[in-house]
Amino acid sequence: MNEDIRIHSWPCSYYLDTGKQWVSGRLCLTPLGIKFTADKTGELLVDFHLSAISEIKKESSNLIFSSLTILEKNTKHWFSSLQPNRNVVFNILEHFWREQLLEGRGAEAGAARTTKGQELTGMMVASQKRLEDTAKVLHYQGEQFDNIMKGLNKIEGDMDVADRLLTELESPSWWPFSSKLWKTPLESKAKETAAVADPKNQEGIILCIPVIITHRTDSNVKPGKLTLFASGLEISDCNSQVIHRFESKDVDDIRVHTPYEISVRQRFIGKPDTSYRLLSAKMPEVIPILEMQFSKKMQFLEDALGFVGARKSPQVDLGTSIWQAATGLLGGVVAPEGMAKEQLQLQQHEKVSQEEAKELKQILKKLKGLALETEAELERQDEALDSISSSVDRATLTIDKQNRRMKRLT
Repeated sequence: MNEDIRIHSWPCSYYLDTGKQWVSGRLCLTPLGIKFTADKTGELLVDFHLSAISEIKKESSNLIFSSLTILEKNTKHWFSSLQPNRNVVFNILEHFWREQLLEGRGAEAGAARTTKGQELTGMMVASQKRLEDTAKVLHYQGEQFDNIMKGLNKIEGDMDVADRLLTELESPSWWPFSSKLWKTPLESKAKETAAVADPKNQEGIILCIPVIITHRTDSNVKPGKLTLFASGLEISDCNSQVIHRFESKDVDDIRVHTPYEISVRQRFIGKPDTSYRLLSAKMPEVIPILEMQFSKKMQFLEDALGFVGARKSPQVDLGTSIWQAATGLLGGVVAPEGMAKEQLQLQQHEKVSQEEAKELKQILKKLKGLALETEAELERQDEALDSISSSVDRATLTIDKQNRRMKRLT
């Protein structure tokens, strides 16, 4: 199933050096490599790993036709007649090639680790990252509760002012026991206005990844960034200029086309919808967070359903990234001749080194601290909810009482 995962494909022509001719076919990008299949014969003419690429360039064949060249080791592959255009294909291929190189460097840095230690560390790091993302969302939720409490306190202050004004209206000016209480309400209102004018804390960023942005047409493709906040998501270009920001309430649906491509849409009545299609090698890290924030608005299309089933299977840990779930099984198909050798290697790497044990211990301490802080924040928010509930009840009773007093005056 994972071998069939296709990130993108484009109709184009490939220069076959052996036949000295251009062959029409389809260029396909997979999570691990690039393939080209001829239309007439169905033969696979190109198939190599992304890490084998040395350079991707825009060139011209015969000094006229625009082409895209990929240097794989010492072989130069020519692609032309790219649809929708050359820039689109170049941006997407370069993005995944660059991200693959970064992944490869990280893998080389951890090559000295044992298999068991690497697996345990990866699981713990993924769990820590998920808990940190949850803590950020919880912290933002606590700030919202605090803002609600400030608003309720202001309402109670306004109710006190209204009560004094109603008392003044109910007592005629000629009544000897009436009192003018104009100064006190104005002073209290000024103090409340000053309290509400406190500046807001800047919202924290949950995750920021590089993306390829498609807006309206397939030819309008450009690189940019996707920034995920607790209150929504923001799309910006390479110069960090905001293209569009979706608040959580503005997002009507998020469609998952593949593990690496999503579309975000906001509907309007009487004018076109606002929709952006986002493609990224890091998208598997974003989808679980989007599921947590927009669970009722997420829609997995047919190409992504198989991936979701693999991610939720017992063999795949929930804390692992979608990238690992989508690509990790690609290397699982091993020839029978290599089974014995692989088993010997696994037996040799069963032990966990002292450095990995220390790293696991530090991660566990961080997880414990995060869990305790999350528990304390949840308890504080429970108390805030109780206070909000009682404040709302008091405000409702006060408003009803003052409405009856105003009806008697009229």
